[in-house]
Amino acid sequence: MSRTRTVVKVGTSTLTYENGKMNYRRVEALCKTLCDLHNSGEDILLVSSGAVGVGMGKTGLSRRPEDTRKKQALAAIGQCELMFMYDKLFGEYNHNIAQILLTADAVESAHKRENILNTIEELLEMDIIPIINENDTVAIDEIYGNNFGDNDMLSAIVAGVVNADRLVILTDIDGLYDENPRVNPDAKKIDVVDFISADVLEMAAGSGSNRGTGGMITKLQAANYATKRGIETHVINGSNPENLYRSFEGQCPGTKFLASTPKGE
Repeated sequence: MSRTRTVVKVGTSTLTYENGKMNYRRVEALCKTLCDLHNSGEDILLVSSGAVGVGMGKTGLSRRPEDTRKKQALAAIGQCELMFMYDKLFGEYNHNIAQILLTADAVESAHKRENILNTIEELLEMDIIPIINENDTVAIDEIYGNNFGDNDMLSAIVAGVVNADRLVILTDIDGLYDENPRVNPDAKKIDVVDFISADVLEMAAGSGSNRGTGGMITKLQAANYATKRGIETHVINGSNPENLYRSFEGQCPGTKFLASTPKGE
């Protein structure tokens, strides 16, 4: 049976509480679900934000600092804690992981993308789950929020590099709404988007959380990138990681963005 391939992106707001400390129950549920999906025959790649947010929690900071040096230091602190937790929790379900830290220049050329792909393919052949993050200690693009957007765009780029069948972005909202649901309680969730038009992009105003740098606009930009490369994209609420099962079964727990071109073109 041929394996399908899914890139799952998880954001800081899903991994941590408002105070920045790790949400262990949710992280454990996420790892268990991903291990189960992997056991079912799915190649899983996890793109994980959270290094700065976890670093904030570990050092007792309640607000994301403005100073770049401070953010880079927090990323260095938080990345250790993040990978320690992933290694422990995936290991409890007999799965090994590997860490890949990327910067924007690592995906600029075909040669560099090929090197990344070769590493990932070898890890998958070894039955290892790659965990990918931007290297915030040396790259400031995500810290400034003007490039990968809390790893949303990074997850789409990775999905394109590995020719994934599906991209799933876990976030702190149920999906794309026609209006801001935090402002308008009557806002309607959009289950399926056939094409990401300018009108659709306009629905995604707003910024990310105190602990992350992304927002719905960065999710849409990532979905736009992926769907143009034939990769169906789902944006779903990560508060219950078992929503991933529903997404894999063809349901719409969030918003599904249909591929706008055939896969591989």
